[in-house]
Amino acid sequence: MTDPTSLPNFPPPADEHPLRGQVLSALHDDGLMADLDADGDVAYKVQGQQLFVRCIEGDVTIMRVFGQWQIGEDVPADELAQLRACNELSLRMSVVKAGLAGGTLVVTAEHVMLPGTDVKVLLPMTTSVVLAAVQTWHQIATGQVQLDEEGDGQGDLGQGGLQQS
Repeated sequence: MTDPTSLPNFPPPADEHPLRGQVLSALHDDGLMADLDADGDVAYKVQGQQLFVRCIEGDVTIMRVFGQWQIGEDVPADELAQLRACNELSLRMSVVKAGLAGGTLVVTAEHVMLPGTDVKVLLPMTTSVVLAAVQTWHQIATGQVQLDEEGDGQGDLGQGGLQQS
């Protein structure tokens, strides 16, 4: 029997954090388990990958979808080359940003959320974009993508040597 004085860990009411409530609802409607982490971010897994949604609510409401991956041994250890891959990725994909933090690749996609924006449509698309960006970064960093003068890449996308952190 559980302690009757203990309270379950329920998320705050949706009207307290409207965007976060919409994000939780959209993920649950898609059959995904979602929870709030210690920072108040929505944590969920897709295709075995841990992702987060940070809902910044104020004068301007922003939805940030992001994840972190440990850089594997198959990626050259040259930090400048890794940063160049981040730069190339950010230049190629308009809503995606990539950066390095102590041997970890961080990929994020952000949207300004205007009234009436359909979170149930935007969130799955953004999740797919973040996961595709990780694959693209890996290809760029390992030299699997040869860029031509227009910046178009060739090759098979894969997460290869990246491990979720």
